[in-house]
Amino acid sequence: METTKIKKMMKIVENALTAASFSEEGKGETAHSSLRESRRVLLGLKAGQIDPRTLKYALNSAKRIDANIDILYVTGRGGGSKSASDPLLALFESELAAAKIPYRLIYRSGCLKEHIIDYSNGEKEILFAVIESPATLDDDCTKHDKVLAELWRNLQCPLVVVMDGARA
Repeated sequence: METTKIKKMMKIVENALTAASFSEEGKGETAHSSLRESRRVLLGLKAGQIDPRTLKYALNSAKRIDANIDILYVTGRGGGSKSASDPLLALFESELAAAKIPYRLIYRSGCLKEHIIDYSNGEKEILFAVIESPATLDDDCTKHDKVLAELWRNLQCPLVVVMDGARA
């Protein structure tokens, strides 16, 4: 068995034992949250191009599978700042808080596709990535298409694409 698979299995067992310990002490919510921490959904968003259906899909998925959400918010090369976030993103953050879904907001600039690949390959707790229609994914990308396409095929998690007309 590969070393990474063994480490992943050991982490799952460690989390389960930690949760069991908290549960025995009557701290069920703490036990529940310690199990939830290792399950993450990656939501890839491009500044100015956020579709409410994509947000709803990510929120509903996280609720169903009891996972946290990592929001990868990418602006164009050299543009945008943390304070200039989209109003839909701010509304989504309040929906996550109301649903008690823990989330991380990660700001990047450049190519959304490259950042999704880098982030999901580095974070082993990512169950799957959610993006909207891939029509604009290559905007601001500097790598050659062949290299980027090859990296995309080697993505370490499933990719869910919410297309026009999709229902969340």
